[in-house]
Amino acid sequence: MKDISAFELMDCALITLATGKQAMNLRELRDRIAEVDDSSLYYHFYENLLRPSFDDPEYRNDFALWARQGLNQPELAEKLMVLDPMGYHDLSELRQNLLDVVEDYLAEHEYVPWARFGQEFYFLTSRVVVFDTGKRFKTLEELAQLLPSLSTGSIFYHFIDAQRRPPLNMDDFSAWSMQWGEATAGLRQELAGVDYYFCTLPELRQRLIRAVMKSLAEEASDDREIN
Repeated sequence: MKDISAFELMDCALITLATGKQAMNLRELRDRIAEVDDSSLYYHFYENLLRPSFDDPEYRNDFALWARQGLNQPELAEKLMVLDPMGYHDLSELRQNLLDVVEDYLAEHEYVPWARFGQEFYFLTSRVVVFDTGKRFKTLEELAQLLPSLSTGSIFYHFIDAQRRPPLNMDDFSAWSMQWGEATAGLRQELAGVDYYFCTLPELRQRLIRAVMKSLAEEASDDREIN
C-alpha cells in the first residue's frame, strides 16, 4: 500500500512594511505602480483578505478603494475593482493590466484627478510570516474534521498564497490530494473552480468544507457500488 504523506498545517500573518512611496494624484499613482516591487502589488491586492474588516468590501483591492474614496472617481473605481489577480499568470501581467486601466483613464480625461491633503495613497508591502501549528492529517476525513476550526491565516496560506508559489502554483490541499490520483480528481476540479478573490476567508472555508464533503460522499457512493 502506498505510504501517504501527512499534510503539515501551517498558519500565517502578514507583516506590513512601508515603502516610502506615495501618490497624491492619478498620474503619480501610475508612476509608482510602474516602479514598486511585486510584493507591494501583492499587498494591495491580497492584504484585505486577511484584514478582519475593511472600509468597503465592494472594492476588493486598495487601488479601486482609493479611486473611489481618495480621488472621488467612481468610474475608475469600477474599472479597477473588477481586476482579478487570479486571471493573470503572474504579477507582472497584473501590473501591466493595472497600468493600462490607469493610463486609458488619464488619456480619456483632460484633468488629472487629485486627492485631498491627508488622503494620499501610501504604497505598502508585506512579508508573510509562516509558523507551524503542529497539526497533521493523512486522510480526507481528518481534513473534513479540521476545516471548520481552521484559522483564516491557515486558509490564506494553504489555499491563496500557495497558488503563487512555484513550481506547482496550486493550492496545497489539491497538491496533497494528488497522492490518490484519479480518486481525488473531482476534488481538485472543484477546488480549481473556486473564485477565492471575490469571497471572504470564512466564505472560502465553507466552500472548502463543501468540496471535501462532496468528495467523501462520492467516494462512499463508489464503494457501495463496488460492494
